[in-house]
Parts: sequence; C-alpha cells; structure tokens
Amino acid sequence: MGDEQDPLLPIANVGRIMKRILPPTAKVSKEAKETMQECVTEFISFVTSDASDKCRKESRKTIYGDDICRALGAVGLDNYAEAIVRHLHKYRVAALNQHKATTSSFEDKMKNRIEVASHLIKRMKLQLNKS
Repeated sequence: MGDEQDPLLPIANVGRIMKRILPPTAKVSKEAKETMQECVTEFISFVTSDASDKCRKESRKTIYGDDICRALGAVGLDNYAEAIVRHLHKYRVAALNQHKATTSSFEDKMKNRIEVASHLIKRMKLQLNKS
C-alpha cells in the first residue's frame, strides 16, 4: 500500500477509470487497481509538487491550472501538457458561457421584476388619484 502520509485516490474510482478503456469482458485484479492507485497518487504528488515550488518562488499560495500545465512540461510530459492546455481552455470557455447565461438570466429576471413593480406603482397611483 501507499505511504500513510499520502492519501490515495479511492480504489473504486481508479478501477472505474481503468475499466473505461478496456474491453467490456476484461477484468482488473485488485493488485492491478492498487498498483495503479499508488502510481496515480505518486504522479499527482510529483506534478503538484513542481507546480507548488514555482508558486512558492513567486510568493503565491494558489496553484492554478496553468501551473499544472507548466509543471507537466517541466517534468518532460509535454504531450500531456498540450492536451491539458486544450482541456483547460475548453473548461474556461464553458465556465464563461455558463456565467454569462446565469448573469443574463438574472438580469432578465430583475428587469421583469422592475417592470412589474413599476406597473404596480402606476396602478396604485391611479387608485389613489381616484380616491
């Protein structure tokens, strides 16, 4: 098993990820899952450590996606870094679009409420003037 100080990814998640790329009839042993679990945990720690070192040198406390991409390249995994950069870009575009949709939806609701309130105020004024 892994070092007690390093928490491992849940083995069920590791097994599901492994099974996604295997033929449906393939089986994965517990030993294979545990080995992969230790490998991916070590990989994440290795890349994150490199990104963390750079952030520390720049007096930053937060690691961003760009830091992970740079770290992948720095440790010689340029192909992965390029793929992650593309994914990160798609993620940011989707998040921005979601934010815009949420914001415009909120703005539309507020405009509608203002119109309704304005209409009610006009009706109240008319009723007061009739009295």
